[in-house]
Amino acid sequence: MKQEKLGTGRRKTAVASVRLRQGTGKIQINGREFDNYFPLELQRKTILAPLENITSLDKYDIVVRVRGGGIEGQVVATRLGISRALVQEDDSRKQDLKSKGYLTRDSRKKERKKYGLKGARKRFQFSKR
Repeated sequence: MKQEKLGTGRRKTAVASVRLRQGTGKIQINGREFDNYFPLELQRKTILAPLENITSLDKYDIVVRVRGGGIEGQVVATRLGISRALVQEDDSRKQDLKSKGYLTRDSRKKERKKYGLKGARKRFQFSKR
């Protein structure tokens, strides 16, 4: 693998663009250190799950650009992007990653507010008198 592999992940309004290339295990997110951008251990484990499942962690350098959404949405979007980049590099990994749920795009989004209502579904209090 001379050139880098690309993967795009999305969750709610978060979009992550992932570049995967041969390297020593450095991970950079929006120009910042991995541990600095995602301080919680659970978030870092979620992102690195596809790499731990497939290969050793120090085989690739990863550069991620992520925008929009909240932190958790960005975490899941980044995981999907990494999974897609790994499948792009080696197609035989697809079944294993798919069975673990790393290639499934979580399509749930916020429902829009409707007119005459307080939110998407909540109504104003009904008064008979």
